[in-house]
Amino acid sequence: MPDPSQDVRNKILGRKAEAMTARFLKRRGYRIVEKNFVTPFGEADIIARAKDGTYCFVEVKARTGDPMVSPVEAVTPKKQARYRKIALTFCAKLGREVPVRFDIAAVLNGKLEYFENAFSGGEG
Repeated sequence: MPDPSQDVRNKILGRKAEAMTARFLKRRGYRIVEKNFVTPFGEADIIARAKDGTYCFVEVKARTGDPMVSPVEAVTPKKQARYRKIALTFCAKLGREVPVRFDIAAVLNGKLEYFENAFSGGEG
């Protein structure tokens, strides 16, 4: 039986990791365009625009303790495919194609590691 209190703890952990990632990106000159961008294909945690105009679709993965799977490994090919569809939906909303990149922010026990170009925009 699912533990509702664990679900709440996970949500809080996730929101804190997203806030930490947004601060990290802003300090590096990114502009946060969207947070929790919801589409029929799923949700992008953060969409940020880099100084060069690239739109970065950021999946934030947070873990505590000693996880069996690293936060980066948790972004499966299925999740990557969803992010590609989310990016297409975002471009449709803008009404034009824009340069995009897929990044992962891994927060493990409160420490952030950021991976640019963590996976490609091609099919996968």
